[in-house]
Amino acid sequence: MTRPLAAAKRFADGLPAEALAGLHVVYTPLMEIQPVQAPVNLQSVKGVVFTSANAVEAASRETAVRLPAYCVGERTAQTAAELGWQAEFLGQCAEELTAALLQKRPEAPLLHLRGAHARGEIAQLLTDGGLPCGEQIVYDQVLLPLTEEAQAALAAQNDVIVPLFSPRTARHFANLCGDAPHLHLIALSQAVAEPLKGLNCKVLRVSKAPDAPAMAAAVLDAAAQLSRLEGKGRAE
Repeated sequence: MTRPLAAAKRFADGLPAEALAGLHVVYTPLMEIQPVQAPVNLQSVKGVVFTSANAVEAASRETAVRLPAYCVGERTAQTAAELGWQAEFLGQCAEELTAALLQKRPEAPLLHLRGAHARGEIAQLLTDGGLPCGEQIVYDQVLLPLTEEAQAALAAQNDVIVPLFSPRTARHFANLCGDAPHLHLIALSQAVAEPLKGLNCKVLRVSKAPDAPAMAAAVLDAAAQLSRLEGKGRAE
């Protein structure tokens, strides 16, 4: 599991234990979330855009003001609602949110509260579409090395399932790992899969949807395939 530790454990804990029988979960966060700890200025802002729960949590520590919040992902929207924002779920990706906002035309200007490394250029696309939107970085995503346990698991040449949730993490993992023909890589989206295409891995699959339930389904499918292969090997 390569996500920040809290998110990785939440994802793993949501998988049915019986489906993971015989598998060992290795946590190796390749990214650490570090709040910027800068005041969030919402003066004259009519609504905010959140594309991650990390942004919600970081921004909520820096301002007591709660505005309409337009969110990517159901978990982001849920976190925003729990922290007092007037949260609205508007899609599973930046493209869906941008299209929804340009159609909805809420009161503006808006402010995209985001991480230091983001894709999609939401603020610029909204502004170009006639919906003024600024942006402010509220947290950084610091890259981390593989843990010793993860290095040992990769070196053992046994089959390893690796879910990857962001293009930056995928690129970092590819740089750290190199060719590994025993890896079963699962990418959240085509954008996440792109940095992995040069790896000599066993399997590279893309989630059917860019969300946690679809990623969980892909992990369970990969685990079931490994179980069938191991059973076949024992039978032979």
